Amino acid sequence: MLLALLSGCASSGAGTEGGCAAFRPIYTSRADALTDGTAEQLLAHNLTGAQLCGWVRIR
Repeated sequence: MLLALLSGCASSGAGTEGGCAAFRPIYTSRADALTDGTAEQLLAHNLTGAQLCGWVRIR
């Protein structure tokens, strides 16, 4: 059971489309003061979204 749940998160498709609609990239400004841990978490979030949902960087 656990393996089935974990493998569902590893691929794109119908299982991830709902998550893609619910979450968006997190942007920061130069004024934001982030700890190293928070910056790593934001980067992981944005990289995962780019991989699974096709997010692209906007300048």
